[in-house]
Amino acid sequence: MLQRVRHAEIMQRVRLAGATSVRDLAAQLGVSPSTIRRDLEILDRDGTLRRVRGGALAHDDADVDLPFAEVAAVDERHKDAVAARAAGLVRDGDVVLLDIGTTTVRVAHHLRGRPVTVVTSSVAVLDVLRGDPAVEVLVLGGMLRRAYHSLVGVLTEQALRQVCADRLFLSASGVRPDGQVTDSTVAEVPLKRAMMAAAGQVVLVVDRHKFPGSGALRVCGPDEIDAVVTNDGADETTLRALGEAGAEVLLT
Repeated sequence: MLQRVRHAEIMQRVRLAGATSVRDLAAQLGVSPSTIRRDLEILDRDGTLRRVRGGALAHDDADVDLPFAEVAAVDERHKDAVAARAAGLVRDGDVVLLDIGTTTVRVAHHLRGRPVTVVTSSVAVLDVLRGDPAVEVLVLGGMLRRAYHSLVGVLTEQALRQVCADRLFLSASGVRPDGQVTDSTVAEVPLKRAMMAAAGQVVLVVDRHKFPGSGALRVCGPDEIDAVVTNDGADETTLRALGEAGAEVLLT
């Protein structure tokens, strides 16, 4: 990976999470920790981020709510492979909850033309499915989080109490080695938990770069996940923890 491309990806991940570690960045980008340390020193000198012991922080005035298109452009091929495999789990007639996120938007693309019902708080999912007469779409209300094309807040949570879905496709910022699922956005974590309560099956859809990923906020433990769809090459220790907790592990 070219240095300029690597620097762009580092900045996207740091801005999205607010803070991240050398170890996590090295695992996500497939390079050595020493390479990441050199990258962080350069970016710190440029004033792009703030280098701290063990990792980096976004500057206080950084836009940590990245534009959706920027996030969608990261790891596109891996995300689409996960989405295609996940969509294959859906049966005709199913009621499917789609979490916000760039991978779940790709799941929506793979559900086009299917006789299913999709319930979502993602405006990006709505954009994909709004013109498809085969898919019935139910949009949860709430406050618009413009940068990430999602609806959040108490109205969204209240609407979810009326939902009874066959399965949820859950996104996340990261999965820790012990199988804990994490996220980086305070406004989204309560919605993820409410979606889990509204679904008969919880399917975690994360590309291999989310192992370990980022996110300081706990969404759920591995025992609350029924299945995980990810790419071959995801961290084996983490996959083993998920499997031992009862989750079916599906690799693309």
